[in-house]
Amino acid sequence: MLPIDLAVQTEPVAPINGRQDHSSVSGRRVRPRAQKKDKVPPPGKPQDALLCDFELPYHRTFYPLGFAVEIMTNDPDVLVAANESFGHRRLRRGSTTLQVRIGISSGGNSKCLPEPTRREYNHLYSLVADGDNQALLDLKTYTSFIWLKKTALSNRLYFRYNFLEKVVYLLLGASVVTDIHAACISKNGKGILLCGNSGAGKSTLAYACARAGWVYTSDDTCYLINDSDHPRVIGHSHRARFRPEAKALFPELENRDVTPRMEGKPSIEVQIAELHDLNISTKPEVKVHSIVYLNRYPLANGKLVTLPAGTATLRTCQELFSAGEIREKHEKILQTLSDVPTYELHYRNLHDAIQKLDLLM
Repeated sequence: MLPIDLAVQTEPVAPINGRQDHSSVSGRRVRPRAQKKDKVPPPGKPQDALLCDFELPYHRTFYPLGFAVEIMTNDPDVLVAANESFGHRRLRRGSTTLQVRIGISSGGNSKCLPEPTRREYNHLYSLVADGDNQALLDLKTYTSFIWLKKTALSNRLYFRYNFLEKVVYLLLGASVVTDIHAACISKNGKGILLCGNSGAGKSTLAYACARAGWVYTSDDTCYLINDSDHPRVIGHSHRARFRPEAKALFPELENRDVTPRMEGKPSIEVQIAELHDLNISTKPEVKVHSIVYLNRYPLANGKLVTLPAGTATLRTCQELFSAGEIREKHEKILQTLSDVPTYELHYRNLHDAIQKLDLLM
């Protein structure tokens, strides 16, 4: 018997009006000859378009905030980027390992991708830059997958800030920590959270305190440890990020490049280890002793005003990005800040602010 791809099969067609026409091909039902296998590859499975069957042979465990996260991917460049984001930390907290899966497809648009649109419903979360570059997370089961084109990965900063770090910290935020929009410094083991609206000067003041002998923990985001008996936070003590105007305040930033950051704002990112001449002390984790809300304006005379108990819990709950069950969990955890002494700092320059913060120590 001839193979099916080398034969033309014919079948007689039922006669029309009682007769059968043998004079033309129209009198036959013809099955076209199949293409030879060495010219056209066999058709893929219908589900291939879903990109659901990525093989992820490359993997490595990192320790962002001290918690184990295994990155699994089909492209080794993903692990290079992950090392830039998380390779500074080796200390492990807890015994659970989260997993992040990242599948990279060839090609893509060479144009700069937009910041991903974020959507959340209860424990479901998505990050979508376009149809080819997106991430999906289940914050209840801690399951995630990131689909990207190679061109998105090639823009290393874009990939790290908008997908890799965002997904990792969302998973950690749903499981072991609660993020707070605050900088953190300490002295004599007593940590101070510096809070305030965007542009209030949290990162600048935290760094100025570090240059003046304080211990540096974080610039503008801290993570409250969920299972701690007393309020304790972890921060990105290995680096500092500033707005471009900080160059006018700190000479060591003058020749630093401005880069995009996670929320699309321009910033200067500096590794603290590179500032060895300044002898800046760092500590990734500290107990919260007090909370200070920054109020900077030109005519401020430099003063600390005591705020009512519960102010920090109320304000941090209002700033939460989470929703549904995850938000309820975070709001409950933030109640631990209710008993922490909270103040408002009125100041016009960094020198005045540091003097007033010294009074809290």
